[in-house]
Amino acid sequence: MQSGNLFSRTDLCLQHADPDQKGSCVAELVAAWLGNALDTDAAPLEPINQPGRPERPQLVSPRDLPRRKLTSPEGHAALIHSICHIEFNAINLALDAVYRFRDLPTGFYTDWLRVAKEEAYHFGLLRDHLRSLDYDYGDFDAHNGLWEMAVDTAHDPMIRMALVPRVLEARGLDVTPGIMHKLAEIGDEQAVEILKIIQRDEVGHVEIGTRWFRYLCEQRKLEPEKTFQDLLSQYMKGNIKGPLDRAARRQAGFTEAELDYLEGAG
Repeated sequence: MQSGNLFSRTDLCLQHADPDQKGSCVAELVAAWLGNALDTDAAPLEPINQPGRPERPQLVSPRDLPRRKLTSPEGHAALIHSICHIEFNAINLALDAVYRFRDLPTGFYTDWLRVAKEEAYHFGLLRDHLRSLDYDYGDFDAHNGLWEMAVDTAHDPMIRMALVPRVLEARGLDVTPGIMHKLAEIGDEQAVEILKIIQRDEVGHVEIGTRWFRYLCEQRKLEPEKTFQDLLSQYMKGNIKGPLDRAARRQAGFTEAELDYLEGAG
């Protein structure tokens, strides 16, 4: 028997400001969805605005974030904090994909709810580690670039799938191995193990974006590779930084032609 609405329940999680409450809300939401306790009837769709987030960290322009040396305790913690912030934003991005895009197959909602749950798990791992370094989430300034892309793509699930998982999140596949190496050099093996988990799961998240991007292209009779290139040119102005982790991106569904194009656009 149905008891509740997927979109209303997802919006409730999206608006939670406290990270712990948001994580608990996501766990309950996923359980309700997998238990067939939620319907997908029409529910009011609110214009996109800021999701629930704690008062701190203070959000600033990326250029206003100070550069810190990883070899200092503060620089070490700042790096962990920056990844923690990315994971918190990723929870909201996954929830917004569920909330915002209607009339899609149930598998779309199952996939992005799974992503939200895994991002909440990643956030918890990183926050616990940050606390072991005598800092907490919110102790450093951060930027809002991930959510700004959610705003820019709020009107079209195909564009969202192309640019959030396949551009912004895929960039994490490229840079995480280098970050792991730097953390290993300063002896932070716990952070390395956490990032191994995140890298493994993020390959799956980007693959979900790839799969649904191609599904939506097929529905619109669009050629996926050309459409992806056109969207990159329109939204990213060709600003794709390399190098790429081609092996991880292949696992996430990128074609060789797409990888060649991305490397040429760098």
